[in-house]
Amino acid sequence: MPDSIARRVPVVAGLAYAERVHHLASSLTVTLQAEKDNRYFPHAIAVLAGGEKVGYVAPEVARRYHAAMLAYPAPVTCPARRATAADLAFSGVELVLDFSALPVEPAP
Repeated sequence: MPDSIARRVPVVAGLAYAERVHHLASSLTVTLQAEKDNRYFPHAIAVLAGGEKVGYVAPEVARRYHAAMLAYPAPVTCPARRATAADLAFSGVELVLDFSALPVEPAP
């Protein structure tokens, strides 16, 4: 995955999590949790901050990392930041993850 993409993984928050995202620090570390029984998206990876779910890794990215995260023996964490005005104007995403140093590799 190109470095520019690895540093800009969007989080899909939706209305259910928007209020939680607004209360987050501008920079933080989040925990990624692959959900093996999500009935809506079989490759779902939840994003947690302070033990609370704040959204999901964008499906087009989650699909490539889901199996590796399920198999990884420890919690997977990564840096995150609140979206800038430019991010919001471009994509509507409110939280951006940095996957450049994840301990798991994406599927091809």
